Amino acid sequence: MVGLLWDDVKCFFDPDVMGSLPDVRVPDTSVGDWQVVLDLIAEKGWKCQYSEGGTVLPVPRAEAVLSRPADAECPDLRVWPTPDVLAIFRFRAADEVDFDVDLRELQGQDRLDVFCGFLREIGRRLGKPVLMDPEGDECHPVLGFDVEADRVVVLADSLSPPRTATRSSPA
Repeated sequence: MVGLLWDDVKCFFDPDVMGSLPDVRVPDTSVGDWQVVLDLIAEKGWKCQYSEGGTVLPVPRAEAVLSRPADAECPDLRVWPTPDVLAIFRFRAADEVDFDVDLRELQGQDRLDVFCGFLREIGRRLGKPVLMDPEGDECHPVLGFDVEADRVVVLADSLSPPRTATRSSPA
């Protein structure tokens, strides 16, 4: 099975077009799905770090994290599927598993393969699509894990960069 080729999809990994931190998400999830993702991270032995308000803590059960008060600071879970690729999961709501990746870390075929493998692991385990949208635009996924195809595919209408993406401003 041939995966995505860098030369065919590199426009979707351009931080000036997509934003540095595109939105990656699994829609229509539950607390149980979040727990499946946490279990997968532990099972795969991916390095991770959970924190609340800057305090590093042991990774809790999904139910505990997602039942925090609405006004509590949003915790995050940093996951490194490889030492040079980071995904930051945000526990905003039970109905969507969402995380950010830094496109500056995903340049070239090797890093693309790591990213696609990560999406594939999550999508297969959940049996759900995993979608990547331009930063701040959760309506136009450009690529993602397709459950029926059992692989990461291009979802944009064409291979030209999305027009709706906004350029990230420096922090």
